[in-house]
Amino acid sequence: MKYKKIGDILILDNDDLNEDFEDLSKRHNVKTIMKIDHIQGTKREPVYKILYGSETETIHKENGCLFKLDLSKVMWSKGNNNERLRIAKLVGDNETVIDMFAGIGYFSIPIGVHSNAKEVISIEINPNSYKFLCDNINLNKLNNVTPILGDCMVETPKFNADRILMGYVKTTHHYLKVAIDSLNKGGILHYHETVPEKLMNTRPIERIIAQSGNRDVELLKINKIKKYAPGVEHVVIDARID
Repeated sequence: MKYKKIGDILILDNDDLNEDFEDLSKRHNVKTIMKIDHIQGTKREPVYKILYGSETETIHKENGCLFKLDLSKVMWSKGNNNERLRIAKLVGDNETVIDMFAGIGYFSIPIGVHSNAKEVISIEINPNSYKFLCDNINLNKLNNVTPILGDCMVETPKFNADRILMGYVKTTHHYLKVAIDSLNKGGILHYHETVPEKLMNTRPIERIIAQSGNRDVELLKINKIKKYAPGVEHVVIDARID
């Protein structure tokens, strides 16, 4: 049986009805056991089943950061924890960062905790995720993270940044132009994409170049996050755009 523990909630990959869920909860010291069937829509809302218990709100600790969330309302991708810390350590002193698709602060909170960023502008469209983003800013006692409730397509062009995170997949490429237009000269873009393995080294960077106009693009790194589906990888492209 595969599972992941988020705070004091256990998320199972399957719901074997022969399993003793009460015993399982005691063994893993959790209050609730759930199965997340899938995440749907641009607001990244979970479709779920509760298998044991009733409370779906918890506080999860990761990389020295605290994340309050309700797993019946917002997503949590445990497989991205190394990427969240990697990005936080790349942020330079006094940088302005835009975190598009910020969610509950998956990237914004580690940046606020582990870097000396001047400001992190965190944009999120889901009101439930935005609420927890605000809670997590307070929970981690951060004063350099600015939460914004709204559509990244509308809100991003209002700002300029030294670094922009695009921590979303599937339709992220539709937002590339607004991100690049808001990136300062010499700024860094972190662009997430799900891509067939055979196109991993070409399609993502070609999409960035296509939306960059006459600006020069330098590929810094292709970072593999995890396998998204058979033959499909979730990757992050680090690119400098002059």
